[in-house]
Amino acid sequence: MDVNEILIWIVVGALAGWLAGLVVRGAGFGLLGDIVVGIVGAFIAGLLLPRIGVHLGVGFVAAVIDAFIGAVILLLLLRLVRRA
Repeated sequence: MDVNEILIWIVVGALAGWLAGLVVRGAGFGLLGDIVVGIVGAFIAGLLLPRIGVHLGVGFVAAVIDAFIGAVILLLLLRLVRRA
């Protein structure tokens, strides 16, 4: 993993976090918080999805979709933790 991949994960994660915050209503943490959740979700999705056999392709759009999936999952998990 090089610096370019990390920077791409940050940009893609920011976009995905913002989109996930719009989709998962009531679980958002504000714009900045959703961006951080998106970056963490992008990292999680970038590591886990290929290992479980989920490959959506290559390129920017596939990276955004992967990160979006990770961010939505993370937001839903954080919603469950918040309610407990």
